[in-house]
Amino acid sequence: MNLLSKDELHQRLLSVGSDRYHHLHPFHLKMHRGELTKGQLQAWALNRYYYQSRIPIKDALVLSKSDDPNFRRAWRKRILDHDGDHDGYGGIEKWLLLAEAAGLSRREVISCTGVLPGVRYAVDAYLGLVRDNSLLVAVASSLTELFSRNLISLRMDQMRKHYPYLTSGLAYFVDRLTQAPEDAAFALDYVSTHAATRAEQEAVVAALEAKCAILWAQLDAIDYAYVTPGNIPPGCFVPQEEITNALKEQR
Repeated sequence: MNLLSKDELHQRLLSVGSDRYHHLHPFHLKMHRGELTKGQLQAWALNRYYYQSRIPIKDALVLSKSDDPNFRRAWRKRILDHDGDHDGYGGIEKWLLLAEAAGLSRREVISCTGVLPGVRYAVDAYLGLVRDNSLLVAVASSLTELFSRNLISLRMDQMRKHYPYLTSGLAYFVDRLTQAPEDAAFALDYVSTHAATRAEQEAVVAALEAKCAILWAQLDAIDYAYVTPGNIPPGCFVPQEEITNALKEQR
């Protein structure tokens, strides 16, 4: 197979996003139509926190693979974006503010004790994908950021429209509107430059497909547990409305 041009590789990556990114997932479609209950949004925020909290760990794994100080200087901003600098006011803290706006307690979210097994396994698989593969594959797995800005913009608009009680917790998404495109541009340039063979280019595409599958699997677990059929595994987060309904049925 011939080496793809940079434009051809870019188009291959964009086609992955068009077909496989989780903007197409039924859970997100329900969210954007205003069809989720407060309890379902709480479940999403709590479970998604597990993913958010692992992003700096993922980025530290990426850093550990590079012996290029210029690359490390550029990539380490991602850790600061999520962990924050000296005051800790980064993306993880802002996600906690979203969870609190949804009516969750900070302690409950940070403990991660109520996280679904399917979400935990999917997120841990992302860490494994980065840890166990080359720097090129690890960088390529971050390229879902190519597609995230449009989803974030849509999500913010629909949350303000359908779930106004969340408006005070949208700071995370505001920051990602600029952070994600910047990060995606750096990662795209890196893989376009360093994928020197067709096999490496195919590995880049496969890494992005794998990351899309991981994001999709997280939403599959949340949708199955909290929407249809609503089968919440033992020990996982149960929305207050579910507890209230169960008590009513017992009476």
